[in-house]
Amino acid sequence: MKLNDNARFSTICIHAGQEPDPSTGAIITPIYQTSTYVQEGLGQHKGYEYGRTQNPTRMALEANLAAIEKGAAAFAFASGMAAIDAILTRLESGDHLVVSDNTYGGTFRLFERVRRKFGLDFTYVDTSRLETIDQAITGKTKYLFIETPTNPMLRITDLAAASEIAHARNVRVVVDNTFASPYVQQPLALGCDIVTHSTTKFLNGHSDSVGGVVVLKHQDDIDWMKFVQNAAGAILGPMDSWLVLRGTKTMPIRMERTNSNAQAIAEHLAAHPRVQSVIYPGLANHPHHALAKRQMRGFGGLISFDVGSIEAARTVLPRFRLMSLAESLGGVETLISHPAIMTHASVPPERRAAIGITDGLIRISVGIEDVDDLTEDIDQALSDTQRK
Repeated sequence: MKLNDNARFSTICIHAGQEPDPSTGAIITPIYQTSTYVQEGLGQHKGYEYGRTQNPTRMALEANLAAIEKGAAAFAFASGMAAIDAILTRLESGDHLVVSDNTYGGTFRLFERVRRKFGLDFTYVDTSRLETIDQAITGKTKYLFIETPTNPMLRITDLAAASEIAHARNVRVVVDNTFASPYVQQPLALGCDIVTHSTTKFLNGHSDSVGGVVVLKHQDDIDWMKFVQNAAGAILGPMDSWLVLRGTKTMPIRMERTNSNAQAIAEHLAAHPRVQSVIYPGLANHPHHALAKRQMRGFGGLISFDVGSIEAARTVLPRFRLMSLAESLGGVETLISHPAIMTHASVPPERRAAIGITDGLIRISVGIEDVDDLTEDIDQALSDTQRK
């Protein structure tokens, strides 16, 4: 099925990379659960040799995600962290990266406790302040690695402006677009070079698969990623590939509801007498609200709010009935978490404090339930807390 070059986002999500099964006409891409493929003779095969190297289900997903992110090619991995690690394999000992200081705790752990041992160097700056990017770039800098919105402080980086700064210094721009999703934000269209996602989150959308993807637009990056995906072998399996393909079909309508629910919940929290502060790009008092309106379609499904202390957080979190206390985000169900103890536990306390992750900070990943049920859950959970 060939898509029109002017096909719109929702149509691309449903159809890109997916052809009816040639043997049966099945409209849904089959799960090709096979480790190898029979060859007709020496050097004669149908384009498939071994499951690590090629799998039709995974390749359909990769084509789908490349089209969704407006890239030239995509490569799917066993987790979001495996995808980020694959990006780093392009670098050599002595190379330097400038990184958003409020990066995901798992990314910080990979960079500091694994890749620094192999000679990579990292400088962490607030990339929402463009001057810090230019100041941090050195002659050895190869990548500017950005998260926007950041996790969990929801700072926004101007991707077009950051790309101009980086490209003037011959630095490529990598964006972890997990928190936004391609529905909300498309970094490659804004001038960035590489996009990565944890497909576990909004792309899959159903909390039943773990995976990652790297989307590229430069041929030299594509050639290397194709090689390293096969050489290192951290591939996404066919069942998980199928689950993410199912998820991308409904991503536009899921994100519409997520955006509207999150806006309503952020406004509800901002008016609550027992909430000290709320961070959400859709609120007019967010420092990057105007940039978010310009760069994003909607403001995403993540909200952070502060109840004042670890004691208050310990009281509030077990009281939620509808919102589930769990790590991860981006599913149809609403999840609630405590960054300092959960997602960012691997970040040293002094570093958490420097970037604003307090012990009273709570993060909500907003799902697609009825918003009135969610706000009622918030009210009953906060009812016995006291402002500290």
